[in-house]
Amino acid sequence: MTLIEGQTGIAEFTANELYARILDNEAIFILDVRNEDEFKRSPIEGQSNLTAVNIPYFEFLEDEDGSVARVPADREIMVVCAKEGSSQYVAELLAGHGYNARYLQGGFTSWGNFYDVRDVVNAAWGRIVQIARPARGDLSFAVISDGKMALIDPMRHTEVYLNLAAEAGATMTHLLDTHVHADHISGGPALATITGATYYVHAYDAIHPIDMLPATIAYTSLEDGQQFQVGQTTITVAWFPGHTLGQVNYRVDTPDGRSALFTGDGIFLRSFGRPDLGGKGEAWTPILYRSLTERLPKIVNDDTLILPAHFSTLDEGTAEGIFAAPYSEVRAHNDALQPRSEEEFTAYVLSHLPVFPPEYVEIKRVNIGLVEACDGKANELELGKNICALAG
Repeated sequence: MTLIEGQTGIAEFTANELYARILDNEAIFILDVRNEDEFKRSPIEGQSNLTAVNIPYFEFLEDEDGSVARVPADREIMVVCAKEGSSQYVAELLAGHGYNARYLQGGFTSWGNFYDVRDVVNAAWGRIVQIARPARGDLSFAVISDGKMALIDPMRHTEVYLNLAAEAGATMTHLLDTHVHADHISGGPALATITGATYYVHAYDAIHPIDMLPATIAYTSLEDGQQFQVGQTTITVAWFPGHTLGQVNYRVDTPDGRSALFTGDGIFLRSFGRPDLGGKGEAWTPILYRSLTERLPKIVNDDTLILPAHFSTLDEGTAEGIFAAPYSEVRAHNDALQPRSEEEFTAYVLSHLPVFPPEYVEIKRVNIGLVEACDGKANELELGKNICALAG
């Protein structure tokens, strides 16, 4: 624990510590002192042993004793605010009442921008590395082999990928988005500028689906069946329209006979990508059905490792925080892959669409270069968990 300078006995905790404890399903009590709207939009979520209670900061100012009485005295209290200052104050106040209280270093911003990096596969030919952003349920991946690196669905904080490449002694050669994302800002164009690697996306996604304006970013268009060599691995593009018209999957084949499929928002481990984020849910749902029933069986076998771009809850992953599973397991537990007629599938999808976040329209504009977003604006647009999957 790190003591706050000049405040004896008040300690902080980091986003890294919080995530490790969440994965271990430790008993955690989060006191979130942000306002109610912020708390509801982007709560800190975990597993069964995490409890999060919202008592806004101003309530401690207006009624200190009453607010303190609402906090359990027999628990370690992990205090969270937006940027850090308010949680420091509340943690110090609680400590003065005899509580064991700490505050989140950097506030919720540090949690929202925290990345976890760990290997999914580590073999003689190279590695598949998962880069997760737990607060948002976002996932990206790196394929590293013979000093070359391909990134799939990189997110906007480029330093995590640059650090990974440096630590691996690898050169970025391919920046591969499965589609133009609506829930988060892609790091692909920025990394292309920094590293000189080529940024790839399907041309159908290089037009804003609502504005109908073409991309202004530099990109190279993908083709169905196109192949890339990354060290000893072969990456094959598989067009998979439905979530977007330009959604693709990337199949990686390795020298030891294994395959992995990076599915973006095509399918997740327990759900699939909603087809309405282009404003055309009724038109795109049948397209998604044909991708799931006709295209998917041609590019997977039971042992193919499925690696999606998102998760909804932590229990989709392993105890080690890996969000990947063989196709046979995904097929057994994923509602999208259960037998249905096209009519049944369409009725099911259109009756289970979550709310359409207005921010998603603007994020797509950012991702194809129609508008720019400073860091503060990007944080605002990306606030909260992704809702790219169909509602349960």
